[in-house]
Formats: sequence, structure tokens, C-alpha cells
Amino acid sequence: MTIEQCYDALGGDYADVIGRLKSERLVQKFVLKFTSDGSYRLLKDSLAEGNVEEAFRAAHTIKGMCQNLSFTRLAKSSSALTEALRAGDAEGAKALVPAVDEDYALTVQAIAGFADSIGA
Repeated sequence: MTIEQCYDALGGDYADVIGRLKSERLVQKFVLKFTSDGSYRLLKDSLAEGNVEEAFRAAHTIKGMCQNLSFTRLAKSSSALTEALRAGDAEGAKALVPAVDEDYALTVQAIAGFADSIGA
């Protein structure tokens, strides 16, 4: 799997990220680091504990990483969750979590496939 195929699989915009980072090596480096970030686990734990402020911070971090890496699909769902949490709408946020979970799983799966294909 190429990095471009990875982006297709995760619903991202490779042309956008390569335009920003200018180097396939840099794109690969940051894509591979994405799965080691603890923000998703923090988001899930914070939501389970009812800590809206901490959940907001985690969702906002995920949104920012996804925007920087042009992970369009996950950026969209995490942005909606971020805004619900920013507004303090815990119930609205709960309704948005399944989409973030699905998009995150898809993203991690695509990155794992890419990592396997390059032996990383």
C-alpha cells in the first residue's frame, strides 16, 4: 500500500497534505506517529468519566492533528464533537461519538495497513 492509497482508505486528502508538508517522507513520518498519540484514549476515558472539559481538549487535539494531516473524514467528525463539547452539550456530544469511533477505527486500520506494507 502506498501513502496515497492509505489516504484514500482513511478518507483523507493526500494532495492537500503533500502541498502543506512538501515531502512524502514527512507525511509518512507524521501519519505513522498518529496512532501513538493518546488523545483518542483520553477522549474515551474523559467521556466515560463525564469530564466534558478534558473530553473537549482531547477532541480538539484530534481535530487539529487531522486537519494538519488532511485526514478529512476524521477531521469532520471530530470537529463536530469538539464544537458540541465546547458548547458544554454532553448529550449532543454522546450522539456524535459513534461517528468519531468509526472514523478513528477506519483511520487506524488504514495506517496499520500502510505500516505493514512498508515494514514499519
